[in-house]
Amino acid sequence: MVDSASSTTRAQRLLHNSMAVMVTLLLTDSLHYVFARLLIPYLPATVSSFFYMSIATLQIALFAAVRRQIEWRIFRDNARFFLIIGFLIAYATSSSFAAVTYIDPGTASMIARVNTLFALGFGLWWLKEKLVGGEKIGAVIAIIGVFVISFQPGEAGEQLWLGALLVLSSSFTYALHSALVKRQGSDLDFTNFFLFRMMASIFFLLLFAVGRQELVWPAGWQVWVILFITATLNVTISRGLYYVALRRLNLSVLTILLTLSPVLTIFWSLLLFGQRPSWQGLAGGTAVILGVLLVTVSRQKK
Repeated sequence: MVDSASSTTRAQRLLHNSMAVMVTLLLTDSLHYVFARLLIPYLPATVSSFFYMSIATLQIALFAAVRRQIEWRIFRDNARFFLIIGFLIAYATSSSFAAVTYIDPGTASMIARVNTLFALGFGLWWLKEKLVGGEKIGAVIAIIGVFVISFQPGEAGEQLWLGALLVLSSSFTYALHSALVKRQGSDLDFTNFFLFRMMASIFFLLLFAVGRQELVWPAGWQVWVILFITATLNVTISRGLYYVALRRLNLSVLTILLTLSPVLTIFWSLLLFGQRPSWQGLAGGTAVILGVLLVTVSRQKK
């Protein structure tokens, strides 16, 4: 009993340590496209997304049930909110996993940083904010970077363009979900919010998989090991810390931190698959990252 209480206290101290939260989030966030690439040989993107998120949902539900924290009233009172963000997350996840069929994880991760620009756009739309000069310049640089990555000659360029479109659509829907959560979900009990967010997401992923006639049962212990690790690191830990950071940390600081994620993704991709972005991809990705950093720093100075 004492050991359990001590473990809970240590976990709470860790969650209140901003530096520990940010470093762990950075490490786990950098693995998203790496896990997508690992699962390509085994399952279609939508199906792998459904299974690993289902495993993560069971982990979160077990945690909540043991602590007797599940309150179905929260879902009932906010069903529309959960269904909307569940759909957005399901689309964003399946699209990002499909993207690495056409593009390497490092390049995909660099393109995905434009979600900061989408988040900025939602701020302009909802809050009627105005852009300062630095934000305008940074946005233009980042957009040019995406075009530099995507428009390459030949068949490889067509593959990159399709992969980039999938990453961009995924980033847009995930940024929209983040804006909705920041606007409407910050006051909800964290554990129940996370659980019902996951349940709604796997519901739509199941519909996507069935609708595309892709639903198959994972075959072999190797794929189940990858799915379990993906669920634990890419959702239970990574997304849990993301929402903690979204509630507790300065959004500009969080954005700067996650802008470093592609650097680690490129390292993992090179180490595990021998893949790295082309020189043109690196140049465009660098422009995306610099543009996003310029936007973020400019917003801090307002």
